[in-house]
Amino acid sequence: MKAAPEKMRIDKWLWAVRIFKTRSLAADACEKGKILMDDVPVKASRMIKGGETIEVRKGAFRLNFKILQLSENRMTAKLVPEFCSDCTPAEELEKIKLHALAVRTYRSHGEGRPTKKERRALDDFLDW
Repeated sequence: MKAAPEKMRIDKWLWAVRIFKTRSLAADACEKGKILMDDVPVKASRMIKGGETIEVRKGAFRLNFKILQLSENRMTAKLVPEFCSDCTPAEELEKIKLHALAVRTYRSHGEGRPTKKERRALDDFLDW
């Protein structure tokens, strides 16, 4: 088994710890300034090492991660906590939960088809 590298590219690490689905998405996020270290946007080629903190902007949310170990290979979700720890503030996590709840429960009138459950409720109400 290969030893963990001492330094590696940030885009490769973000992909390996499953923060982004593909390495190209991680590189694009770096290019657009959505990946910050010490409040400074970083390039995809930035070399990182263990112990550093990364801030990832996804939409209106800011997620913070501390690098525990480096890995060049993409890993299963169960192994991710060994390689990074989520240091996102509690207020930000609460904001994310509220946003997810609002998106899930809100549906504008006339937007999309009713679900199977909603259609059955309508049928029961109208007594077809």
